Amino acid sequence: MGTIVVFENVTLDGVTQDPTAEEGFTTDNWITALPPADREAWAKMVLDDALGAQALLLGRGGYEYFGSRYPSRTSALADVMNRLPKYVVSTTLTDPEWHNSTVIDLAEVSALRQRIDGELRVYASSRLVRTLIKQDLVDELRLAVFPLLMGAGDRLLDQTGAPLPVRPWPLRLVDSRTVGDSIVHLTYRRDL
Repeated sequence: MGTIVVFENVTLDGVTQDPTAEEGFTTDNWITALPPADREAWAKMVLDDALGAQALLLGRGGYEYFGSRYPSRTSALADVMNRLPKYVVSTTLTDPEWHNSTVIDLAEVSALRQRIDGELRVYASSRLVRTLIKQDLVDELRLAVFPLLMGAGDRLLDQTGAPLPVRPWPLRLVDSRTVGDSIVHLTYRRDL
């Protein structure tokens, strides 16, 4: 059985919106604002994380973001992202163009989790993450915490979209480390 692992970039105040400054929400790219050594450490961490995945599980927004960039890129990370099977949870996407992509509906996620042996990685899909949490489908959260305070913006666990379960959702910290001198990487597992 597979595990669903969410990896998100977040600020100290929990914002996940627009880390690359491409949506126009902010003018600063979180990664390029880091010192060069920290950017290098972050890139290695992201590549190592992707190498540990058996497949990607993406919402439509995450799919469109990555699918519009990675097919034309040449790098070790692009090779991994392009090679991995991609499962896109969407009710509106019908013909995905990115190699090795399959559209599924939310009801199929549990069956997919049973079929995949290894980690299904969720990147850049905050709305999907909230829905997966509500459905008790997330096994692990990996948070790359950037040393920024945004003051506003969409947050990973924003209650305005899909409310979380009323009962507590216990997690256990299983790993914490610094990435370069600026980022903290936290790994929480579902404490069942």
